[in-house]
Amino acid sequence: MELQLREAIALDAALRYVLAMENNHPNTTPGGRAPKQFSDVPASRKAADVAQWLEEHKALRVVCLDLEEQGGFADALIIASAGSVRHAQSLADGVSLMCREKNYEFLRTEGYATGQWILVDMNDIIVNIFQEPVRDLYALEALWGHGSGYAKTAGQEDRGE
Repeated sequence: MELQLREAIALDAALRYVLAMENNHPNTTPGGRAPKQFSDVPASRKAADVAQWLEEHKALRVVCLDLEEQGGFADALIIASAGSVRHAQSLADGVSLMCREKNYEFLRTEGYATGQWILVDMNDIIVNIFQEPVRDLYALEALWGHGSGYAKTAGQEDRGE
C-alpha cells in the first residue's frame, strides 16, 4: 500500500509539472492552445497548386482525385508518373520544398529511396509519384476514382475540358 501511495504522489507531482509547462509554454495562446502553424488554404486549392507544379516539372499523367465526400484519410489524392527514379525523387523534393515555401503542412515522404512509388503525405492531401509500370500495377485511379469524388487530369479545368 505504501508503494502505491508513493507512486501516486510521484505521478501527481509529474502531472503538475507537465501542466505547468503547458500553461507557461511560449508557443501557446492564453487559452492554452497552440497557434495554427500552417496555412488555411483549402485542400482543393493546395491540390491544384501541387498538380500544376508537377505538370510544370514534367510529371506525366497527373490526376487529382477529390476524396472529401468519401470521408477517407485525406481530402485529395494526386497521382503522377515520373520518367525515372531520379525524376520521381526530384518531384518529391520539389513538393516538399513547395510545402515549406507556401506554409502547407508536410508530414513525411515514403518510398523515396527506391523511387518506384513515392508517397508525399501533406496530411489532407496525399501525393503519389510512380514509375509507370508500378502505377499500372496498383491502378489507384480505378480504386479511388469510382466514388462520389471526381478524377480529373490536372489543368483540364483551365483548358475548358
